[in-house]
Amino acid sequence: MTLFDTVAERPAPRTAMRQIPLDLGPAVMQGLDDFVVGGNEALMAWLRAWPHVEGTVSPAYIWGPAGAGKTHLLRAMVERALSMGFGAIWLNAQTCQMWDAPDPMMPTLAVIDECERLGEDHQHLAFNLFIESASSLAAQASGQLEERGSGPLLILAAGAVPAVDLPVRDDLRTRLGWGLTFGLSLLDEGGLRAALHHEATRRGIALDEGVVSYLLTRYSRDLGFLMSLLDRLDRFALAEKREVTVPLLKQMLALETA
Repeated sequence: MTLFDTVAERPAPRTAMRQIPLDLGPAVMQGLDDFVVGGNEALMAWLRAWPHVEGTVSPAYIWGPAGAGKTHLLRAMVERALSMGFGAIWLNAQTCQMWDAPDPMMPTLAVIDECERLGEDHQHLAFNLFIESASSLAAQASGQLEERGSGPLLILAAGAVPAVDLPVRDDLRTRLGWGLTFGLSLLDEGGLRAALHHEATRRGIALDEGVVSYLLTRYSRDLGFLMSLLDRLDRFALAEKREVTVPLLKQMLALETA
């Protein structure tokens, strides 16, 4: 039995695709440079240096509230791993997807998102990833990777609470807390404004401060929610062939709730 035969005895599909499919995010992926750092300098420095970091490379765990940007960072790290010729595994509460490295001896990065929401089967799969990772890193340290026929498996995970508080099986909770832990801070208002303007510029949207102020004073300051709203507004403006304005935003929202 292989590592991936553990979810309802059905192996997750393996593919040689080199791009994250759309169900993991927008067609144009946001990278590390698209993340507004705010108070998260240490985490961002570590991610940008990975895997050439001092000390622990794997596992690492990022925790923070909804809207802090955890999924953004994990997606960016999958893209980073693939661009380096690594393999990648994406596991969250809904899915498990895999991309093989062109060279089987290259490392594979396994990212585990939404750790607090993993069901029983996906907790079992996540635990097996940790077992496989520990075995591969031990083989690397002893110079026996060639005998294994595959490169090391590295793990980066994220959840809404510290690992010790995750509602998962004890052995998985322990392993999620084994390595480095980073607490991800929410952006203040200045950071949210910077993030919205950065995304608008990336999309080619002329976004004035009036629209940003309207969003921040009337809607949740969850950055994920705000980015989703901006995405819908962008598509609506293109369909209407109009500039992004507060009246256009109000019109879109009125149609959505009609």
